[in-house]
Amino acid sequence: MTSVRSEEYRRVTDTGVLRAMAHPARLAILTRLQTEGPATATECAQVTGLSPSACSYHLRTLAKHGFVADAPPRGDGRERVWRALQRGWGFEDPEGELSPDVVQAQRAVIDTVLAAAAQRLADYLAQSDRESREWRAAAWLTHAVLLVDAEELRALAERINELIHPYRVTERAAEDAPTGARLAEVHLRLFPRAPRGAAPHAREAAGAAGADEAVVT
Repeated sequence: MTSVRSEEYRRVTDTGVLRAMAHPARLAILTRLQTEGPATATECAQVTGLSPSACSYHLRTLAKHGFVADAPPRGDGRERVWRALQRGWGFEDPEGELSPDVVQAQRAVIDTVLAAAAQRLADYLAQSDRESREWRAAAWLTHAVLLVDAEELRALAERINELIHPYRVTERAAEDAPTGARLAEVHLRLFPRAPRGAAPHAREAAGAAGADEAVVT
């Protein structure tokens, strides 16, 4: 999911941990802590739509699995503050076959991440007419079909990652960003298409999308 320095990036291989992380609220809370810094359960509730008590439960679950820990208290110290222990996390396909349990757990996490990303994109589009002309011109949504071999696809991903890496919120200090900077997202998906007939349900869900479309909002 990311490529920050190895000591700050957690590679998860345990099926139980992956299943725990396939919960949308936990992923939202962890992302909030990783991108915006320490927060209380009340502050986490703002990004999950859940109650502070529900967020406290999810924070304790994240702590149980080694993703978050207590942060220094604020003010009178009445409310517990949490911080992320890593700047990024994810999983990679190791050499050799993956067990069906691991594959299923990974897919559950991926489905949750993609659903949350799609919702944030929908939220942007729903209010994009209220964005300034500058920000509307800066946003770029594109869909393209490539003709590549595996090595070219891998190299393309590495080049794109190298380009965006300095701008990641986990890499760029707020004081180093220009005035007016705000959180933005890159949704990048590079994958080989499934062979025809291999995944008919996916084709039906995709509908009749064009082969090469670009939208600027």
